[in-house]
Amino acid sequence: MTKIIAIANQKGGVGKTTTSVNLASSLAVAERRTLLVDCDPQGNATSGLGVHRGEIDKDLYQLLINETEPSETVCTTALRHLHLIPATRELIGAEIELQVLEAREKVLGDGLSSVVSQYDYIILDCPPSLGLLTVNALTAAMTVIIPLQCEYYAMEGLSQLLRTIQLVKRTLNPGLGIEGILLTMFDSRNNLCHQVAREVRTHFKRRVLKTVVPRNVRLSESPSHGKPALLYDVNSTGARAYLELAKEVIRREVNGNA
Repeated sequence: MTKIIAIANQKGGVGKTTTSVNLASSLAVAERRTLLVDCDPQGNATSGLGVHRGEIDKDLYQLLINETEPSETVCTTALRHLHLIPATRELIGAEIELQVLEAREKVLGDGLSSVVSQYDYIILDCPPSLGLLTVNALTAAMTVIIPLQCEYYAMEGLSQLLRTIQLVKRTLNPGLGIEGILLTMFDSRNNLCHQVAREVRTHFKRRVLKTVVPRNVRLSESPSHGKPALLYDVNSTGARAYLELAKEVIRREVNGNA
């Protein structure tokens, strides 16, 4: 059965796209057929996999406004088991155009329905907002991973995101669950990082994933080279962390703990 995971946090700069790209890549390396859907008009997940806007014929925008079949939007990547539905700036218009549609929150899920069975995992990279694109992703998903930066304002806005998840669960997607909260940009030399991590674990307990993503230069550099961290520097602490996250996600599914 295909597992669809949304990577969501309306706060920017928390490692959301980094998590989407590197979790999807790590699942692919584990020979799981994986589709990454770039739901963010900034298109950073798209460029982070080395797909340039000039190479894109059809993207998520055309899929959402029903101009094309899902299979026509899918791009291959440098990894055999990883495909991508890219995003371009055109996606900005989708928020407005979707407003007039009936069942506008379900357009993404309906659009993906014909390709879902071709994959083991579908990763949805959400924009840094709680707008209609994010709501579509939450409605299509089975679970949500919430990246949380280990900093002073880490939990700012988190309660709003959790309320949105509960609202979507109550009204649109009863099966939606939280895969886990992922601690990112952790600096072991920084006492504040340790304090934030302790507070998050105390408050959210088993909802916090065991994997912690460190602050890592090679991980930060890899998007500018159009590569996931494991293709840029597989021995970096960032690449290893996301390989561990993929193992944790697979383990949780096998054990039924998601």
